[in-house]
Amino acid sequence: MRKTTTVRGLAAIAAVTVMQTQMAKANEMWTGELPNIKSATPEGVLPPPGVYGQLDNYFAQFETFDSVGNKIPSASINALIEVPTLLWVPGITVLGANYGVAVAIPFVYNSYQPLQRATPGPGNLGLFNTVIAPAILSWTLSQHLFVSTTAAFLLPDQTNDKLDLYRGSLKNGGAPTGNSYSSFMPSLGLTWMDNGWTLNVGLRVSLTLGPTTSEASFYYQNPYGAVSWLNGYHYHTGDFFVGDYTLTKTFGAWSFGGAIFNSFQLQKDTLNGQPVPGSIYRSFSIGPVIGYQFKSGMGITALWGHSVTTNNGVGGDAFDLRLTTRF
Repeated sequence: MRKTTTVRGLAAIAAVTVMQTQMAKANEMWTGELPNIKSATPEGVLPPPGVYGQLDNYFAQFETFDSVGNKIPSASINALIEVPTLLWVPGITVLGANYGVAVAIPFVYNSYQPLQRATPGPGNLGLFNTVIAPAILSWTLSQHLFVSTTAAFLLPDQTNDKLDLYRGSLKNGGAPTGNSYSSFMPSLGLTWMDNGWTLNVGLRVSLTLGPTTSEASFYYQNPYGAVSWLNGYHYHTGDFFVGDYTLTKTFGAWSFGGAIFNSFQLQKDTLNGQPVPGSIYRSFSIGPVIGYQFKSGMGITALWGHSVTTNNGVGGDAFDLRLTTRF
């Protein structure tokens, strides 16, 4: 059983990378997390002591949807997100749980159709917000049942953000690569494994820390409308809930299954403390999972996610090719 969980704890950190634009009626650039990026990864269990690496190669073709779920014409976005992740499990226990620490440094390339019309270019490439998880705790409840909790933080070290776009310093046809604010994402994970079956449940909350903007100003517009600044205003992005559910069956070195991803905003964005109409984001997607574990310890997993419903954000089809190994 432990052999099949070699790099499981990596997803606790990789999952908080994000790719959901809120170009209309919101000041945040990205939300929650990448749909289905934690699929097929046991949420509740850490691997044996050691250093592990994971690389998610995530390609998305998304359309933009309004607050009632209607697709906005000519507002597609294509993106490639590379997420290298490093996990260290030192072999110590804290509060009776196995302890781990992880860091992810996501890079984003994207081309956004409305911006290509305004300022054509090769697209935008840069660093998203670095993610650190200083505390991953995993408890073994029984031979088959594991539960974990993770504290993860997103740092405001992005290459560029929405303010760069509004100032006119981003003119390559791509959307900004990250957010100008920090986030805290606590999570609860559960894994059940028996007779080749693996059930995973991951529940997370993304909490925005401080104002969304990095300066005392607020930009409010339809993505195709005129620019307008309101100086001295503070905009705050609402918090998000994320749920990820996966069921897989292993046959020798192969595994097959399906995944469900659900994310929704817990409250509206606020402008100077007042709720912003039409700012609630929702997303629901499903897709298949297939994986192969090499005898050397390296693993490869392919995931496809299709958005069933999306409100006030982007949705469509996404493909993730995940490579994992122990160093």
